[in-house]
Amino acid sequence: MYGLGALANRLVPLLGGLGPGHPPLPPPPGLRVRVERVTRPAPDVAEIVLVPERPEGPLPAWQPGHHVDVVLDPDTVRQYSLCGDPGDRSRYRIAVRRIPDGVGSSRLHALEPGDVIGLRGPRNAFPFARAKRYLFVAGGIGITPILPMVAHAHRAGVPFRVVYTGRSRASMPFLDELPEGADVTVHPDDEYGTPDADVIVRDPAPGTAVYVCGPPPLIAAVRARVGPENPVFSERFSPAPVVDGREFEIRLGEDGPVVTVPADETALDVIRRVRPRTPYSCRQGFCGACRVGLLRGDPEHRDRPTGGSPRGEEFALCVSRAAEGAHIVVDL
Repeated sequence: MYGLGALANRLVPLLGGLGPGHPPLPPPPGLRVRVERVTRPAPDVAEIVLVPERPEGPLPAWQPGHHVDVVLDPDTVRQYSLCGDPGDRSRYRIAVRRIPDGVGSSRLHALEPGDVIGLRGPRNAFPFARAKRYLFVAGGIGITPILPMVAHAHRAGVPFRVVYTGRSRASMPFLDELPEGADVTVHPDDEYGTPDADVIVRDPAPGTAVYVCGPPPLIAAVRARVGPENPVFSERFSPAPVVDGREFEIRLGEDGPVVTVPADETALDVIRRVRPRTPYSCRQGFCGACRVGLLRGDPEHRDRPTGGSPRGEEFALCVSRAAEGAHIVVDL
């Protein structure tokens, strides 16, 4: 996946804010929003429309690819892609798939019109950039960040192709929102079997930007199939496994316990066994929810903070590690 800095140097975003001369906008202070409507576009998916708690002006602007942090309480923050119309700043729309035993998704599925929740953002970890043409690949609920991109390309008259995969048509939300007459392939597994990367990707012409969101195997298959002449942008549902880590120790506060982080786990995973209420959200190094003060030690920063979320003298528990031979002390 392209880092935000590399992306800014290679491609110009459609709506500004990341390209040269357009510094990232800081996120607004926390918002309070009211649930206007909850519908079920698929059996395990809740479509939630949010409006300002008080009519004090439009909601903050956003671009295709942006997400918001939904703050259910100080210990429960979850991210969801905005999947409505960026031109309509009177409301936001998110879609939440229920995860078995998922605390955040269960609470969001229980929301009713009139309920009030907190938001942070919007922020962008999946930037939509100008290209000659696009290939959009979505797996299941991965359609949510893709929908506004498809709509924008369709309105702008930019050539594109969409491949939308899922378990069954019934499980695939927003099928009816894909533009009629466009090059759209709907591939339910129960009708056609597991999709093959050669079928999904074909041979994209040079200059095609490939956007893929869905389960890790889908992202890996698309990346392996696309040639180096075409950029691939992806967003994952879950954090990538740690495959290049080294064991290190981290002390929780000046006088707190020392825990050992194995080579194949994150500091967050280990610390939550000792401190279960340690906050987290994205687990992928961009939201800042698990960032804590760094008191001592030589860190290996692996987070990728988005606009308005500076790294500073902090340590992202979900992805960052200690440099070789270092001992980290964090303010926790």
